[in-house]
Amino acid sequence: MWRLREPSGRTYSIIRLDTRGGLKGYGEAGAAEAAEFKRILAQVQGREATSFEVLGLTGPLRGAINVAMLDIVGKASQAPVYQVLGGPTRHKARAIATVKNSNNVELALEAGYRAFAVPLPTPLFPNSGKQYVNLVLALWEELQKIGGDYVLDGAMRLTPGDAQMVAASLEKEHPLFLDEPCRLTQVRQVAKISEESVTPLGFGRDVDSLDVFQDLLREQAVDVLRPTLQRLGISAIRRLSAMAETYYTAVAPFHDGGALGTAAGLQLAASLPNFFALQVPRVSPSERQARDAMMSGWNEPVKDGFFELPTGPGLGVTVDEKALDRYEVKL
Repeated sequence: MWRLREPSGRTYSIIRLDTRGGLKGYGEAGAAEAAEFKRILAQVQGREATSFEVLGLTGPLRGAINVAMLDIVGKASQAPVYQVLGGPTRHKARAIATVKNSNNVELALEAGYRAFAVPLPTPLFPNSGKQYVNLVLALWEELQKIGGDYVLDGAMRLTPGDAQMVAASLEKEHPLFLDEPCRLTQVRQVAKISEESVTPLGFGRDVDSLDVFQDLLREQAVDVLRPTLQRLGISAIRRLSAMAETYYTAVAPFHDGGALGTAAGLQLAASLPNFFALQVPRVSPSERQARDAMMSGWNEPVKDGFFELPTGPGLGVTVDEKALDRYEVKL
């Protein structure tokens, strides 16, 4: 396992699984400890790589293990993971770039993105009401001068009351969706926001349990499900997507890690009928250099707002372990 840090300070982990036949599979997770990798590795040693659907793993590395096993299966089949999973359902995937402010939007536009996730202003105080809504509308007006489509990210910082007011104020502006405006302490409370506004709501980035997603769907509290790829992996999100499809709900996976995770996200996207978009971090030139050193064969190309799908076997990327060693965090 490698715990990596890119020049911007972004950290994530990459794990490797080896087969007796010599194949290697890679997966990406958030920042994880070596002890956790040893614990979960003990549960998968000796298992067939094709058992990726039935392992029942828990912990922060379960998603990475799932992706690594699928990478092995794809390489053994000499096919991209999405073909192993019955795809492709599409030949390109819409991209949403995570940006910090309007200046970063312009840089992401130059890189080929056409949709952006922008943070909402920091609330002045709890239940700040109309004063806060005016800040949100001022931000929206600034973004419209730049152009593009927008997700407004609340990062769970609003009270339900403020979230309700913001959602109502954005109805006529038509954002792609309002993401994580408040905490999911009570699903019914979130459902009330959804019932009183036509602004699409996205929830789920911090959710690990499929039961919580099921509650969101049953209460019709969400328009776009936002599972985090590093937490859940490909198989769990595919099961979630099948559940969401029965409620006519779109799935927009969230990813804030490295190039391997982006490749895994696109394998997932190409296998989901109700996929909406994949959110990824905007990559600076120094980060691009680091990613190109660590991964080759596919370098996250975005054209006119869409990702091209990787076409190589497995995840479609080649990992350079010497480069991983260079960027590894030394603990």
